[in-house]
Amino acid sequence: MQTLDKTQAKFAQLAAHLREVTDIESASSLLHWDQSTYMPAKGASARGRQLATLKQISHEKFTDPKIGELLEDLRFYEQTLPYDSTAASLIRIARRDYDRAARVPATFMSALCRHQADCYEVWAAARAANNFAAVEPYLEKTLELSRQYAEFFPGYEHIADPLIDRSDYGMKVSLLRPLFAKLREELVPIVEAITSQPPADDSCLHQDFPESQQLEFTRKVVERMGFDFQRGRQDTTLHPFMTNFSIDDVRITTRVYEDHLDQALFSSIHEAGHALYELGNSPEFEGTLLAGGISSGLHESQSRLWENMVGRSRGFWECFYPQLQGVFLRQLGHVSTDAFYRAINKVSRSLIRTDADEVTYNLHVAIRFDLELAMVEGKLAVRDLPEAWNERYKTDLGVVPSTDSEGAMQDVHWYVGTIGGMFQGYTLGNLMSAQFYETAVKINPEIPVEIERGNFTVLHDWLKQNIYQHGRKYTAVELIDRVTGSPLTIDPFIRYIRHKYGEFYVI
Repeated sequence: MQTLDKTQAKFAQLAAHLREVTDIESASSLLHWDQSTYMPAKGASARGRQLATLKQISHEKFTDPKIGELLEDLRFYEQTLPYDSTAASLIRIARRDYDRAARVPATFMSALCRHQADCYEVWAAARAANNFAAVEPYLEKTLELSRQYAEFFPGYEHIADPLIDRSDYGMKVSLLRPLFAKLREELVPIVEAITSQPPADDSCLHQDFPESQQLEFTRKVVERMGFDFQRGRQDTTLHPFMTNFSIDDVRITTRVYEDHLDQALFSSIHEAGHALYELGNSPEFEGTLLAGGISSGLHESQSRLWENMVGRSRGFWECFYPQLQGVFLRQLGHVSTDAFYRAINKVSRSLIRTDADEVTYNLHVAIRFDLELAMVEGKLAVRDLPEAWNERYKTDLGVVPSTDSEGAMQDVHWYVGTIGGMFQGYTLGNLMSAQFYETAVKINPEIPVEIERGNFTVLHDWLKQNIYQHGRKYTAVELIDRVTGSPLTIDPFIRYIRHKYGEFYVI
């Protein structure tokens, strides 16, 4: 009994120490959220310093040798517990995170964080001015730091693997390249077939839609989906995102274009999908490493599931379109449900990833994935990125950006993160979303009918039960197999695309 008491005391010490780390990380996330929403422009320099300080403190605290000692002392205790127990899972995830973090000096993480904050501010101004030259030296520094990070993990198969592992644990270039190639092989003929036919008319989306009315409508939609405004809020920003500071404080952001209706609408649904995942975590995970999402791919699967398979479905708009017409009667009163449905699902060879339709979206991701691999491999210099970007868009999508703001500067990821490991999660999310949704409907065939009635409870409850409540307890690979009964595959996604767009086009 004494030994058990000592073991439990050590587990309590570990949990308390880890809670301090998560509290510091939550404070850092709050500063990031403020920087992207309300912070005055002149606060950027100080904010970078503050974030760097918090990152160094949290990294030093998390990599304290005391943590390593506690994890080692608790190894036998972990083995005596069921694999999926909360205690065993916390020890397992803490050991995995600790082993990774302990390889990276706190001073490096502080420098990286400070640089990322500075780079973000320069990127925002450079993007607005279409001035890649202004941000180029910062991006070169990002590349240098990204390669340095990878070198803390000797023995990797590919230099990008440690970077990918940060957000999609267990995924490697050797797995992703063939997966993306197979997906591209399926998608390119579909894109060519669809874009050779008359495009859908989406002019109804490009009218005057006042911001306040858009935001009011999107708020009602995400609240109906299950987003709890007592546990979260929505604000506007340059590049929409979701962040959380606790299970009961989850924030979403959107951006509004008054001449483009579907921007705020679908970015809100998308970010709310991320938020539902966080809000659905088991309450006992609060303040622990088990709270949150497993990986960027798994997290993206939830946002894409809600945005596309639910939010862009015909059934969804059978319910919500009359309400939208009521808000924008002058603009949409003469537009039928079918015409609106076709407009929001228009397929085209476009320049902007976040505006891309479901059919072409993964081609946008593949371009970014290949370019960042080329940069970290040393095959592509930062100064040549805009030209390489434009050439790939011409080759893969038949369009060429007229400005670098539409090209190499359009996404924030490389300018606020690393080069390597930043984009694969989007395609992984698309594939997972189809596999999860197909499974959910097989088990609950009434889901599409309930969506048409504006009732998302059956789907939301299934997702909470099978995915959300588990937080980070399982790896993405484990959870996919646990929930769907098979490993990750492109087949459900391709079936979904062919079925849905086969209603509009000959493919």
